[in-house]
This record gives sequence, structure tokens and C-alpha cells, in this order.
Amino acid sequence: MANNFPGGSWPVMLTPFTADNQVDYPALKKLTDWYITNGVSGLFAVCQSSEMFFLTLDERIRIAQKTVEFAAGRVPVIASGHISDEFKQQAEELNAMAKTGVDAVILITNRLAAQEESDEVWIENCARLLDKIDSSIPLGFYECPYPYKRILSPKMIHWASQTGRFYFLKDTCCDIDQIKEKLECMRDTNLKLYNANTTTLLESLRAGAAGYSGVMDNFHPALYTWLCSHYEEKEADGLSDFLTIASLIERQYYPVNAKYHLGTNEGLSITTVSRTKDEKGLTETFKKEVNMLDHLAKEKINQFIL
Repeated sequence: MANNFPGGSWPVMLTPFTADNQVDYPALKKLTDWYITNGVSGLFAVCQSSEMFFLTLDERIRIAQKTVEFAAGRVPVIASGHISDEFKQQAEELNAMAKTGVDAVILITNRLAAQEESDEVWIENCARLLDKIDSSIPLGFYECPYPYKRILSPKMIHWASQTGRFYFLKDTCCDIDQIKEKLECMRDTNLKLYNANTTTLLESLRAGAAGYSGVMDNFHPALYTWLCSHYEEKEADGLSDFLTIASLIERQYYPVNAKYHLGTNEGLSITTVSRTKDEKGLTETFKKEVNMLDHLAKEKINQFIL
């Protein structure tokens, strides 16, 4: 397992399903190749975009294994799938995921304490969990919004950084002041911040964030790859403006709309079947909006990349 995770764009991977709602592994291979062809730095498998709360443990494990196999060392792969409430089951899930060959195992921050419990309780529970995980396994955090969003406080960041075991934070606070405070807390440690929020992304990159890990890598990852590499350039401001407005499509009918985009506009053999939303809810108007966004994104790709 590699400990030096590159900065840049890390997609939160979708899970393709067949028409009868089984995991579609041939489609997952093509999706993995598509991300990598678009220049991403790494892959976050088995996350909320992967519909992990609606996957069995066996499915979560196999998806991680197959993603590692499909990536074939071209980029690092991290995975979570840490969804249980009970401590013993959480430890079992995390250790099972560690055996898949992923480069890091990601802890879901809201699994480590109840919403009303303090940072101190969270730290105590996290420390107990670390004792159950091989210390050679690189770890990370994901501030998953479901079932509630547990944002890491400066105290939690400081504690986690000092353990030396955490390398990746998928940050979802969507607040640049909080992000800057977090970056200060993790300065000169192994922990790196990957922002999930497009609106604050450019400013966070200029403040020291390592990269992006968000939903919109399922629409136009090449543009995020460019932004993460050219954030100091003047042209980055205009691209950031476009990406921010484009990211509003997430509020429409995700992840079904992303699967539609990949199948219709990117030529992937992926259905719109989802376990979190009825695919029939993607209306013709929604489809038109996705297609219009694709036309605009291709203009930006021609401008910045081709």
C-alpha cells in the first residue's frame, strides 16, 4: 500500500447495475478506464456515490477488489464501505476492506459517534477502532452526509493528524474558513485534504488543499484534473466559475443523471439503474438539462485541454 497519495482529482465512483439490479462488473471496468483516461489521480470506490448503504458487504468487498484489479496500478484506489452502527461489525468491515488490496481504507466520520455525542467521545471511539486495525494500513476519513454529516473539528483533525495513520480527508464542510482552519491543523503531517465542494475548490487549492474528490468527477473529470494542476493560473478563475454553476446538476437527480450522462454522452455501457432512486424519476426535461450541460462542458474541454 502506498502512503504518498497524489494531489489532484479523485472521483467518487458510481456503481453500475444491470437491468435486473445486480452489480455490473464489465461496466465497472469500462467506468474505471474512463476515469483514468480523463487524467484522475486516484479512485474512491465504495463511497456514498457508489450507493454503499444499499450494497451487501460481499458486494462492497468485491467492488473494491475488482476496482483494484481494473486500475492495475495506474492510479491508487481507496475504499470505504464502513456502514455499520456496531463497533465489532465496523472493525470487521474495515479489516475485510483492507484485504482487498486498496491503497487506503476510509473511515466514515458519522459512524464513530452519535450526532449528539461530543468530539471527545468520537476521538475515544476512533482510538478504539484503530487498535483493531493493522497499523501498517493507511487510513483516511470521509465526512459522509448520510445519515448525518459529522464535520471534523480542529480538535479532531489535530488528534487524527498526530496518530500518523491518516492520509486522506474527503472534506464536505463547504466552508472555506473551516477548510483553511483544517489545513492549518494538518500542516506538516501525513493528512491531506481533498475538497468535495466545487464552489470553494479553487480557493482551497490556493490555500493548500491537495485536490478534489466529488460528485462532478462523474460528469467532466478532465476539467477538474486541469483545475487541480493549474489553480495558480488566471484562467482557473473562469473555469472555476463554470464548474461551480455546472455542479448544481448534482441537486437535480443524482446519481441517476450521472449514469445517464455516462451512457448517453460518454458512450459507456452503463444503465440508469440505481438502488437509491427510481430511474423513472429522470424526466425528459432532466435529460435535456444533462445534455445541455454536456455541450457546455465539451466547449470548456476544447478550450482548456484539447
